[in-house]
Amino acid sequence: MASPLDSSQPRLAAGCRWAPSTTGKEENRMILFPEGAIKLQGTGRQVLERCDGQRTFSEIIAELQKEFGTTDPEKIRADISTFLEQLQKKRIVDY
Repeated sequence: MASPLDSSQPRLAAGCRWAPSTTGKEENRMILFPEGAIKLQGTGRQVLERCDGQRTFSEIIAELQKEFGTTDPEKIRADISTFLEQLQKKRIVDY
């Protein structure tokens, strides 16, 4: 699978959706997909919440660079690219 381009607009793949939180806490939400479910926490959840099909990959990177300003921008880009590639392989994200 290819890395996302700056102009890519990541989104949940067909058949995937956020499950409603059973505890009322947003951090406990899960992604439901045809083969199962996955609970993302921390940065992973922050990345996936931004994958709305409207924001581009470069916009997501810019937002997270503002939030994690002390981290090397190239590391942020590489980590998020790898993360999205893994989710695409599992058919959770399309871009």
